[in-house]
Amino acid sequence: MSLAQVLEELPTLTVAERQMLVLRAMELDDSGLAPEDERLVLSRLEDHRRDPSSAIPFEQMKSLLREEFKR
Repeated sequence: MSLAQVLEELPTLTVAERQMLVLRAMELDDSGLAPEDERLVLSRLEDHRRDPSSAIPFEQMKSLLREEFKR
């Protein structure tokens, strides 16, 4: 099936089918983290588990980022 045919068929798909299509496309592009990035994520998660109070609420983080980047 060509890309043009796939695009033509999109409107006939249900919302659930389109969501599955998007998820599958994203899975195909997901190359995962580099080993050093994975180690960093795991290390930071470990730090957080040791001291959960070190985290800040999401809304506070959004506010800080908006201020930093003036959005």
